[in-house]
Amino acid sequence: VGSDDWGAFLRLSGAVVCRSIVFVGLSAFVSLYVRQRTGGGAVAGTAALCVLYLGGALGTVAGGRLADRYGRLAVVRQAYALTVLAVAGVVLVPGPGVYLFVALTSAGLYVPFSLHVTLGQDYLPRRVGTASGVTLGLTVSVGGLFAPVVGALADATSLQNALAVLIALPALG
Repeated sequence: VGSDDWGAFLRLSGAVVCRSIVFVGLSAFVSLYVRQRTGGGAVAGTAALCVLYLGGALGTVAGGRLADRYGRLAVVRQAYALTVLAVAGVVLVPGPGVYLFVALTSAGLYVPFSLHVTLGQDYLPRRVGTASGVTLGLTVSVGGLFAPVVGALADATSLQNALAVLIALPALG
């Protein structure tokens, strides 16, 4: 029932791609990066990954509750704005404070995750299967395709420079 809004759906898909690149890029490199920033060993890197995924779990739960209270689009926009600042904190804050920003980044990336799916279904009410497949499958997979690009940039410059590029993506999203 209703008509499909392909323009809104394509904009949403672009936001999901930006989110995916940031999350996969951080997932691939945050352990090594936190070890460098904190001077810690393998435990410091493992802890960063735990914080990244724990923040994601908390963000997912919070996303639905926040959307019920403030509306999906407002929550998605605010989450992306928070994520810009949080990723900048990951990249720029030295020492143990980086863990706070890893958690905030993860929450900011996961608060809108399920909201993307339901928005996609609303934008394509005549093609909810396609909407779900694109928001959950295709656009999320694109992040994995960009992880080698982040890695190559890190090899050519530094890991900090490569991760700094990720700051712009939530703003674009």
